[in-house]
Amino acid sequence: MKRGTKKRIKEKNEDRFSCLPDYVLLHILSFFDIKEAIQTCILSTRWKNLWKILPTLTLISSQFATFEAFTKFISKILSLRDASASLDVLDFQCEGRMDPRELKRILTYAISHSVKRLRIDVNFDIQQFLPSLFSCHTLTSLHLSIYESPRPITLFPNSLNLPAVTTLALNGFLFCVGDDGRVDPFSKFDKLDTLMIYGACEVRDNKLNLCISSTTLVNLTIRTNYSAAGGIRFQLYTPNLCTFVYHGHIPFQKLCGINSNLSSIKHVLLDMTIGVGMWSNPKDNPLLLLHLLDELANVESLTISHRTLKVLSLVPYLLEIEFTSLYNLKSLKVDGKFITEGMLYFLLQNAPSAKVILY
Repeated sequence: MKRGTKKRIKEKNEDRFSCLPDYVLLHILSFFDIKEAIQTCILSTRWKNLWKILPTLTLISSQFATFEAFTKFISKILSLRDASASLDVLDFQCEGRMDPRELKRILTYAISHSVKRLRIDVNFDIQQFLPSLFSCHTLTSLHLSIYESPRPITLFPNSLNLPAVTTLALNGFLFCVGDDGRVDPFSKFDKLDTLMIYGACEVRDNKLNLCISSTTLVNLTIRTNYSAAGGIRFQLYTPNLCTFVYHGHIPFQKLCGINSNLSSIKHVLLDMTIGVGMWSNPKDNPLLLLHLLDELANVESLTISHRTLKVLSLVPYLLEIEFTSLYNLKSLKVDGKFITEGMLYFLLQNAPSAKVILY
């Protein structure tokens, strides 16, 4: 065989991936779940220990045949991983019942390794999260979901210190009254940019509003439980809010901002229905939605679901109402399968400059 032919065969069989620097290989591995990342250790000696310094760790119980295998896998991962390596991202999703001490061990490990983005998604009762979780200075994104109980029992702490958190998502928490007599759990987040509150959250004293106070908040998503009667009543003090997404019941009282002004909001998605306990005053309930639309003075894009259209259709003399707050609309997206000619006329006459998109 000629020398040139041997050289070409050698170049063809060369492992070019292994020649890449660690940060490139780790970036590639970050798209794998941890089980797949570990399997790459058989490729060559170059890959053997790379998974041990992987800054992203995803642990999902549904990927294992038994829950026992899942818990054993977690123990091995935490013990074999390079103790000096930071952990930027932890995504932990558990559908079975886990010993609270195991969850504490996982959280302690993440916090001690300077975790930045943390997702905990569990299907069992948690009376209280590890206190150090709510004083972790490296956290920038925190997603906590608890699904087990019909009513939330996990208290969201009034005392916390998360100076770097910009994104917060919560499900299954009970919000309590603070020392000032208000339920205002988010005012201490100095850099909060995005907040998501999901269905199973409640206020301990249901006579009080959940106040969302933040001068830094830009994106807010609220998704309440459609099947429950009533729901949380929200009060907004968010002067820089830009995007507002709401799925669920019409709030018992209108959402109100500073001086009843939500003029900072530019983009809105509304998917509303009337709560079971609110049908006693059917003529008043749709007006709450009109009050909200009236406060959106500078909204530029608006998406309305078929549920919201149904609520609007209950408003007496709807076609005679004029909404100057919709005049600035540039984009109007509505459910074309359920919209009537009268409803479409109402929207078009109040948003003459909007591009209408039927989906």
